[in-house]
Amino acid sequence: MYDFAYHKPSSVAEAVAILAADPEAKPISGGQTLLPALKHRLNRPSALIDLSGIAELKKVTQEGNEIVIGAMVKHYEVATNPLIKGAIPALAAMASTIGDTQVRNRGTMGGSCANNDPAADYPAAALALGATFVTDKRSIPAEEFFLGMFTTALEPDELLVAVRFPIPAKAGYAKMRNPASRYSMAGVFVAKTAQGVRVAVNGAGSSAFRRPEAEAALEANWSPEAVANLDQAADDLNSDIHGSAEYRAHLVKVMTKRAVIDAG
Repeated sequence: MYDFAYHKPSSVAEAVAILAADPEAKPISGGQTLLPALKHRLNRPSALIDLSGIAELKKVTQEGNEIVIGAMVKHYEVATNPLIKGAIPALAAMASTIGDTQVRNRGTMGGSCANNDPAADYPAAALALGATFVTDKRSIPAEEFFLGMFTTALEPDELLVAVRFPIPAKAGYAKMRNPASRYSMAGVFVAKTAQGVRVAVNGAGSSAFRRPEAEAALEANWSPEAVANLDQAADDLNSDIHGSAEYRAHLVKVMTKRAVIDAG
């Protein structure tokens, strides 16, 4: 691990000011990705900006027909928060399957979304629910936020503050986890929203993506049978020692059906 300065601001404004003054500084939330990178000397920030002291990033509220989750809310808190469990139970259930107990008690929703690991769960939920990402500067629709593997629309001096999730009529999630790492090999989040049916996939490709053909099928007939025989193309899907692109395509097909069953 290389030497770095350490800051612990108490407000978003203070954190953003540090980022603006030092382009090489990095914000850190739960540290589940950044800390291992630092230990292996894969990253060399001039300073770490610890966001754990910013109370406004830890709130969960309901505003109209939306649940607003602060960027520093931990996976465990997403899984157990009564407001989230009551309004979007599929999101809470999904958070309860992330990693293991230690990861869920340290990792944060905002950190996961800003990192955009292909196997992360939240991107699929954000796309399927039509979420909006709120930063210190602007609001970004989920469709425009995730740009590719480990890449988002966030600018270097921009800080994710919260994510706004519209409350769906129905939603469900299903995934196949790698038995060793527990990372998702393919996960599918389905939601019946005010804007129509939305289906999003994580783990199978380089970034989360939607399945328009599955959305159309479920729009016409909301049932597991509607997507049971709907194949997913293997083009552009991940292929590695854990599973081929064809295997992941099959998983997407199976998980879509299971997610609809989970939604009810």
